[in-house]
Amino acid sequence: MKLLHTADLHIGQILYQNYSRTDEHEHFFKQLSRWCQDYQPDALVVSGDVFDIQQPGAAVKEFFNRTFVTIRNSCPNMHIVVTAGNHDSASRLQADAEIWKCINVHIIGIAPTMDITAADDGWQERFIVRIPSGYIVAFPFMTGNRREMMQSVLDYVAAENTGNQPVVTMGHLALRSADTTGHSSEIGRLATQSVEEMGSGFDYLALGHIHRPQTLGYPIDDEYVEESTYPSGTARYAGSALHVSCDEKYPHTVSLVELPEHGADITVKRLRINELRHFHELPEDGHPAESAEEALTVLQRFAEERKSGYFRLRILYSTNLPADFDQQVYRILEPYGDEVRYNPKTIWVGEPAETEVEKPVFEVAELQAMDDPMLFIERTAEQYSGLSMEELREVFKEVTDEVRRMEEEK
Repeated sequence: MKLLHTADLHIGQILYQNYSRTDEHEHFFKQLSRWCQDYQPDALVVSGDVFDIQQPGAAVKEFFNRTFVTIRNSCPNMHIVVTAGNHDSASRLQADAEIWKCINVHIIGIAPTMDITAADDGWQERFIVRIPSGYIVAFPFMTGNRREMMQSVLDYVAAENTGNQPVVTMGHLALRSADTTGHSSEIGRLATQSVEEMGSGFDYLALGHIHRPQTLGYPIDDEYVEESTYPSGTARYAGSALHVSCDEKYPHTVSLVELPEHGADITVKRLRINELRHFHELPEDGHPAESAEEALTVLQRFAEERKSGYFRLRILYSTNLPADFDQQVYRILEPYGDEVRYNPKTIWVGEPAETEVEKPVFEVAELQAMDDPMLFIERTAEQYSGLSMEELREVFKEVTDEVRRMEEEK
């Protein structure tokens, strides 16, 4: 089996509340389409976070449809397998699955649940994609430990796989040994699991969620090697399609994986993604600007010389910036349209350390799944002195009842 492995597309992403990345995604997909044509893989697997938000607009959905139809038509013998990530709406992705299946695009959005797995009715079939060269076990994003469910599907495949064909598993989660460089700690902690909890019986675990490309259990420096050989049972993050922050200073790649047969060594070739716009920290010599004038001069020179890219400023903490500093930055950028893009979150050098205050932490997916504001408030109640939870519950009940009444009247 030969496959291309990518993940974390984040189609529709708007950076810094201002910049659409549509042209950057188009630039990436042109490369991906060319690799599909050049290498003629048996399958293209996308391990979650297809969209950046759970309810993408019509234009974003149309972009996804057009792009994947184009890729499929450019390589008609190739299967495409797409799973939902924590940024995606599982049910929205799943809704179109039957239509996509007509052109060998397999979309798995909804994860197995206890209700499904309690019935001995071949539920495992929902998560198995059979292609002529082997099996792809496609798991979307799931919270909590689902090892028994995963192992049940892998055992189901093992019982059928009398031809010793390769077995690939897809997953979207943070594994404990992963290098999470580039993931913002301010968004929330990453709930991690061990690789053993993914079950056994696969030859290659095609992972998404962590943006840094890496093969678990091997030095991160290996990512700068074009091709490597690994034993069966290897787990790998393909990495995100685009750099999504200035902290992702490492190269991003698509993985070309070759699996001769079940249990055999696998080969991974790293295909370097050429970014349309790079991320930069200014000044580029690593020293902070010591005045507003110096920062603006550095920016002006960067814009004139590079004419494209994202940037973030590094400024000495003791520097006094004028109230209209951001406006001055945007005035400098006006001649360049949207090509030179400003991340307004300054890196302050020499900032005094804040007193450590223990605060509740949440995984991103946990916040996304909350549909009752009281859940969040109850978890953070200690941060607000004098807060009456009983009174707050009564108020929320009144609001909820009123909204329900208004909906019924409508």
